[in-house]
Parts: sequence; C-alpha cells; structure tokens
Amino acid sequence: MLSMEDTQEVRHVGLNDGSRMPLLGLGTWKPVQQTSIQGAVEAAIAAGYRHIDTAYCYRNEVEIGRALRSKMEQGIIRREDMFIVSKLWCTCFAPEDIPVCLNKSLQDLQLDYLDLYLIHFPVGLKKMGDELFPRKDGKILTSDIDYVDVWRGMEALQATGKVKSIGVSNFSVLQLERLLALCRVPPAVNQVELHPYLVQTDLIEFCRSKNITLTAFSPLGSPGRPSDLKRGEADPHTLMEDPVVAEIAGRYRRSPAQVLLRYHVQQGIPVIPKSDKPHHILENAKVFDFSLAEDDLDALRGLDRAWRACALDEIKSHPYYPFE
Repeated sequence: MLSMEDTQEVRHVGLNDGSRMPLLGLGTWKPVQQTSIQGAVEAAIAAGYRHIDTAYCYRNEVEIGRALRSKMEQGIIRREDMFIVSKLWCTCFAPEDIPVCLNKSLQDLQLDYLDLYLIHFPVGLKKMGDELFPRKDGKILTSDIDYVDVWRGMEALQATGKVKSIGVSNFSVLQLERLLALCRVPPAVNQVELHPYLVQTDLIEFCRSKNITLTAFSPLGSPGRPSDLKRGEADPHTLMEDPVVAEIAGRYRRSPAQVLLRYHVQQGIPVIPKSDKPHHILENAKVFDFSLAEDDLDALRGLDRAWRACALDEIKSHPYYPFE
C-alpha cells in the first residue's frame, strides 16, 4: 500500500484503483473566510504541499483555481504534480445535478479533471436555488435520495475521465458495507473526522480490511471554529492543549500540531490540516523527519472520548445520518 520516496520516508499512499495520494494535504474549509485562501494555497505549494482539499460547498474554488494557475504559470508546478480533491454537495444528489456540480467545481478551479471526487455526506438535502442548507420554518430540508444511487452517478463521472478516483466522506462502516455490496467500483477513499479525541478504531480497521484509504479531516480538533459552531463541553477544539499531547510534543521537541499530524501519517492515513498562516502551513509540513514510539501512539489513542467537531446534529433523525 505505502510507497517510498527518495528520502526513504513514506510520503504517499496507494489507492485501491492504482492512484497515489500524498499523505499531507492542505484543508481549506473555513466557516468564515477572513483571509485569502489563494494566499494560503500559494504558501502551501511553496512549502511543498502537493495535495489540496476543497469542496463545492466551501465556496472557495475560484480562489484556489487562481492559486494553482499562478503557480503553474510560474513554472513551480505542473498539473500532474498536484492531487486536487473536491466534493459533491448534498443538494446535488439528483442524477442530472451530479455532473453539473462537478463541472462547476472544474470551471472554478480552472481544471480539466480532479484527482479525487467525494460524496460530501450521505444525507441528501433538497435543492432550493443556490442554498447550501435549505430551510423551511427553521428546519433543514433533507431529501430521501439514496447514496447508493448517488454513487452510481459518481461511477459514471469516473468513466468520463473528469475524475480519476472517486470516494466518500463521513460514511459509516454500515454505509460502506452497503456500497461495497451494491456497487461496481469500490470507494477509493472515505474522508472522516479523525484525531485522538475521536479515534474510530472500528472504522480504521474496516477500511484497512477493504483497502479503502481513510483521510483525516480536523486532525487538530478544528480549533479555529467560531464559538457558535462549538459543541459545548464535548468538543475537541482544545485537543492541542491536552497535557498528554503537550508532554509528547515536549519530549520530541515538536509542536502539538506536528505530533497530532504525525500520529496519522505514521498510520498511513492522509491528513489535511487547515491553516491560512504561512508559518503554520510550513510547520505542519515538517512531519516526515521523525517517528513516534508505539507507546506514544498508544497514549494518544488512549485520549479517545468520541468528541466530534463536525456532527450536523440537526439532521440526525434522517435514516442515512452516519454518526451514533
């Protein structure tokens, strides 16, 4: 599964369809865009990142496209050097809307193809104009479109060559089992929230057994969310301040963020930390020149408390809601 680079340090993971995915990527979701995503992506490419993660619903693909175009025109990267991920939004689950959503992302990113395209969440939402979270009387309007049917639309996209690999995000073990039983192409990736406060051992072991690569989003506990998006006491935003993380970081002379990123990378799990600060972007890239002892990995796993940053509690009564 894992491939070796010139440095003899693993930097990529092999997907089940033969593609190679860089273990380190830049996440770009921000609840409030205060700073330039274009600047963050340009800083990441300068720091050696070759994997950028975005989504239709982040509404930042135009800026990311400008950053990619700029770095290509400067001769710093070629298109084939980059691994670009986007996601099909939940209001676009009808068969006719799936290619439209992809084409909009491609147009905004100024690309001919994506390296990986994911179903963003297993629950469909009603389509009402351009609204990401359509509501009526204050309630989010869900649809009953089956994610298995959406997946068949993803398989059709892959056949066009506009997406190299296809996968899912926020899917449970049961949902993956159902997909694998009913579909032709297995998902290459399941992108989920993962960190020591949300270890998800069963999901990790299941995906390994089925050769589905897990990607970890919010690997630092998503500390940058505004307070109205935090989930009270049971929220992972203080993960980087945890005494166990701090103690391990001190011993290795690393930052808490580097320890938390290394925790995933060492397990062969690609990780997509988000930052718009160039010094953090650079620091987060320096996770390939040290290893954590098995005891330290165990100590980090021992912090598990099933705390999620991203839960979409409002739709938990839907039959396809993936979390317990």
